[in-house]
Amino acid sequence: MSITESIIDIPAEHEKNVFGGFDAYVKIIERAFNVTVIARNNEVKIIGAEKDVTRAKSVFLQLIELSKRGNQITEQNVNYAISLCFEDKEAALLEIDKDLICHTINGKPIKPKTIGQKNYVDLIRKKMIVFGIGPAGTGKTYLAMAMAITAFKNNEVNKIILTRPAIEAGEKLGFLPGDLQSKVDPYLRPLYDALYQIMGPESYIKNAEKGLIEVAPLAYMRGRTLENAFIILDEAQNTTPAQMKMFLTRIGFGSKVVITGDLTQKDLPSGSKSGLEVAIKVLSKIDDIGFSYLTSLDVVRHPLVQRIVKAYDSYEEKLKQQAVKARLENKKKLSLKFKSEKIR
Repeated sequence: MSITESIIDIPAEHEKNVFGGFDAYVKIIERAFNVTVIARNNEVKIIGAEKDVTRAKSVFLQLIELSKRGNQITEQNVNYAISLCFEDKEAALLEIDKDLICHTINGKPIKPKTIGQKNYVDLIRKKMIVFGIGPAGTGKTYLAMAMAITAFKNNEVNKIILTRPAIEAGEKLGFLPGDLQSKVDPYLRPLYDALYQIMGPESYIKNAEKGLIEVAPLAYMRGRTLENAFIILDEAQNTTPAQMKMFLTRIGFGSKVVITGDLTQKDLPSGSKSGLEVAIKVLSKIDDIGFSYLTSLDVVRHPLVQRIVKAYDSYEEKLKQQAVKARLENKKKLSLKFKSEKIR
């Protein structure tokens, strides 16, 4: 195996952003491609096998371009750029970065960060109803919220309605003090957090007082017709089939709906069917309803979250295989028992 080297010029103002604190991103790239990286005098020298050097160089060039566009490079960007290189999809990262949805109140751009997220956002633009299904940390609710606020600011809809089932995550909280709004607010806190981050508290309060932004439990949707609104149903895995049907039949003219959920995190009573699972089976062939399935590759929280999701996926797959094996063994035992009794 021949050793080759390649040199990249890197502007001094982007060096820290691309290399990461204590050259953390450089070390990730070295481990991923089995190369040696030497940085000196605004140059990066990459040494290793030809194919590995080519891939490592591609990752550096992508990160430099992201930095030039004003992005703060994160470990997620680095890991995703590496994974795309192994799949020969290097151009995808820079293409994804062009899709600016909006800015937060602090001026931070909100963009999809993975191919899955990009497809999800494009589907929301094209379809009237979209189901965003995937594990925690894939940006399902946050991106939907950004799309809702953008549509509201562009006068594409007259109001935003955010809802989720008020159900405890495996705990019985008992009596909560305060009026009705105070009792349901803890269940809706993640939606408020996203609203405050994107719109700012003052803008949210002003529009909420006018009735233009509504955050409410799913139970409040019964009997209503929701027209000219951008509606987000969060944590849809915790709906019952009846609740999901009730919600979907509220939708009026001029509305757009995004339904998000994680089928691996149901908080319904044991043995209960999820309204999200039933909806996927019932509605999968209807035009103008889109389904976006995000995976652990689309997790954009701390890299450890991605590894946690993968570990749980592997564990659950192993349990399924063990259950199938146990059923086959029981079937075999019953068959042998039946044959022996027949012989007698």
